[in-house]
Amino acid sequence: MIFVTGGAGFIGANFALDWLQEHDEPVVNIDKLTYAGNLESLVTLQEDSRHIFAHADIGDTVLIPELLAKYQPRAIINFAAESHVDRSIHSPEDFIQTNVVGTFNLLESVRAYWSKLDEQEKADFRFLHVSTDEVYGSLAKDDPAFTELHQYEPNSPYSASKAASDHLVRSYHHTYGLPVLTTNCSNNYGPYHFPEKLIPLMIVNALAGKSLPIYGDGQQIRDWLYVKDHCSAIRRVIEAGITGETYNVGGWNEKPNIEIVHTVCALLDELRPRDDKKSYTEQITFVTDRLGHDRRYAIDARKIERELGWKPAETFDTGIRKTVQWYLDNQEWVANVQSGAYRDWVETNYADRS
Repeated sequence: MIFVTGGAGFIGANFALDWLQEHDEPVVNIDKLTYAGNLESLVTLQEDSRHIFAHADIGDTVLIPELLAKYQPRAIINFAAESHVDRSIHSPEDFIQTNVVGTFNLLESVRAYWSKLDEQEKADFRFLHVSTDEVYGSLAKDDPAFTELHQYEPNSPYSASKAASDHLVRSYHHTYGLPVLTTNCSNNYGPYHFPEKLIPLMIVNALAGKSLPIYGDGQQIRDWLYVKDHCSAIRRVIEAGITGETYNVGGWNEKPNIEIVHTVCALLDELRPRDDKKSYTEQITFVTDRLGHDRRYAIDARKIERELGWKPAETFDTGIRKTVQWYLDNQEWVANVQSGAYRDWVETNYADRS
């Protein structure tokens, strides 16, 4: 039995789905079901007895210990986090409560559970904390990519809250001996991505005939990682990672945002042309940049390849085509996540940027 926290979110849901395709080992899926948690992403598991959903907050100091005692997991993969930089600028307190306080309370619950296991179970147990490359700060264009030894320099409330949670996880290993692992990933993309992030927002807006808002000059560079590659990396780290270690997970796909948008537009031009036969690139609009926008992230993923034999299976070309096709094939899922609260958020974030 494993626990997956945040398992109704984008990466967590993909992980739960992929895990149960690869393994028969059951999953207890814990999610608070905030705006980005969506049980529709898990609909194919509704009748699967290997998937047990628990509506819970990782910071719940009563329910989480009860779930641990009941199900006795051998591993916990912690995806649960507030994860959108723009939202962290508007509402930083939510990020502190979930990413810092929530992680602390989860660690305390897990430590109490782990301390009562027998010695072999203690040795075999794993707590894998899923984090981000944004904790490392921003790179200049010619700087070497982030390694696991790069100094933490978070620049947004989101990345600062994730950096704090990383430090807490590390401290529980060095102080209490809790067998932890940390992964720091680059920008994920793929199925079930909530349409506030760049790629799904561009797809959804393009099909709706809306503007495609690009921050600043669009030259912010990110490394792009197909979500199912990320899931396979986490499975490998759980299987063979050395406790106390950090593994950077990247896709070896550094690209500026404007190139990403042009690629999405070209695929939509091919797969779902506009009625007027013009390119979706005509909908691109440059808007005021967000506060403190980091210029470049880049992941050096050689450690996980060297030590654990993992590397991504998808190129950006293959991954982005699969992603665009998924959104075209799953319009009902997209429509259902675009609630009134989502529309209010988009209005709040983009209304004054034009």
